[in-house]
Amino acid sequence: MSGSNEQAVETHTVSDEYLSKRQLKKGVAGWVLLASLGVSYVISGDFAGWNFGLERAGFGGMLLATIVMGLMYMCLVLSLAEMSSSIPTAGGGYSFARRAMGPWGGFLTGTAILLEYAIAPAAIAIFIGGYVNELIGIDGPIVYAAFYCVFVGIHLWGAGEALRIMMGITLLAVIAIIVFALGMLPHFDINNLFDIAVNSDVAGASAFLPEGYMGIWAALPFAMWLFLAVEGVPLAAEEATNPAKDMPRGIIASMLVLIVFAAVVLILVPGGAGAEAMKSHSAPLVGALQSVYGTESLAAKFVNLVGLFGLIASFFSIIYAYSRQVFALSRAGYLPRFLSLSGERKVPVWALIVPGIIGFLLSLSGEGDLMITMAVFGATVSYALMSLSHIILRRKEPALERPYKTPGGTLTSGIALALSLVALASTFVVSLQAALWSALFYAVMLTYFTLYSRHRIVANAPEEEFDLIADAESELS
Repeated sequence: MSGSNEQAVETHTVSDEYLSKRQLKKGVAGWVLLASLGVSYVISGDFAGWNFGLERAGFGGMLLATIVMGLMYMCLVLSLAEMSSSIPTAGGGYSFARRAMGPWGGFLTGTAILLEYAIAPAAIAIFIGGYVNELIGIDGPIVYAAFYCVFVGIHLWGAGEALRIMMGITLLAVIAIIVFALGMLPHFDINNLFDIAVNSDVAGASAFLPEGYMGIWAALPFAMWLFLAVEGVPLAAEEATNPAKDMPRGIIASMLVLIVFAAVVLILVPGGAGAEAMKSHSAPLVGALQSVYGTESLAAKFVNLVGLFGLIASFFSIIYAYSRQVFALSRAGYLPRFLSLSGERKVPVWALIVPGIIGFLLSLSGEGDLMITMAVFGATVSYALMSLSHIILRRKEPALERPYKTPGGTLTSGIALALSLVALASTFVVSLQAALWSALFYAVMLTYFTLYSRHRIVANAPEEEFDLIADAESELS
């Protein structure tokens, strides 16, 4: 055992056997598969949820909110591209924060990411239930359980197999968006964008901003839904073929695709069917097609059916994300160590199963909107800490090997940091209840870390070894 001077955190060296039971399969993901993973994480947001921002802000407010959040995510992605090529471990953002800010910073970041990824699948399961109910008349616990069992089971089969299946499902969802765009483009009318009644009681109200300036702020969490979880691509670093090249290419390519999709749905849904009609629709792409072609149209039915794959793609991929986050935190001793055990197929068995059970139980509440807001709360906290990590690492370790360097350096990550704090504040506007539940989750996790796991950190886990090597190099210099 070795003591740490970082706020009484204690590290312990474990045997090679310990680490041999906690390994992932290397070389199963090239940059194209990683880009597909990034799109897969997010694509459900194009099919449902974002349009509630129209209700909060009208088209103009939602457009400005999307531009601001698109800028935040682009800056964050460029920062993550650098850090994931330099520190390629399964911990993703937690690993970067661990290197930059020590065990406490790493745990706070990892906990925020875990809040986002553990809760988001439960919310998506509820939305999947709604789609399945429309198609075959079955909803509720039996649907949630079936989807969790099937897709956790596919991940247990193997990482390479799961990622390839995920890519196929994502491709179907992409086809649905293309069909939607081709169907709606001839019916676009710019006047439809501004048909929401102006609220004359608020400052700055106009046809462009029917809820005034404050509406832009209130729409930020819904604009985030068009990009939320793309930051999970670095969680696949230990399974990438060539992390130094594949991680930056994969995450940047996925972000560029998502920007295009966001523009398509944001402009064509209200532009074809009217912002007023679509502002609270549960399936806006389907609703927009139905408004111009009729409820029995082939295009609407196709997008309704294939749109389900958009939800499945995100559900499937975020299961992958939470398992790798839990795996990394457990392997390093921050979470119970049994959660990082991997089977013969080199997948983290318990890191897939245990959060899956918790997610299923959460889905039984039926509170999809509350869980989305909690996921957004966790995400914005993690974005701030990951952006700060990039700034600290640039100043603390200028000699760190960086196969890819963020354009604009710390200015880019500084923009991401500032905008993530603005987005975090906006979650309180949407749901104070969600913020309080998130704070409770944080309190429980911090209590566990303070009283137990900070005394049992694994010194030779990859994230910890990176830090020890950095310290040794610093002392030599």
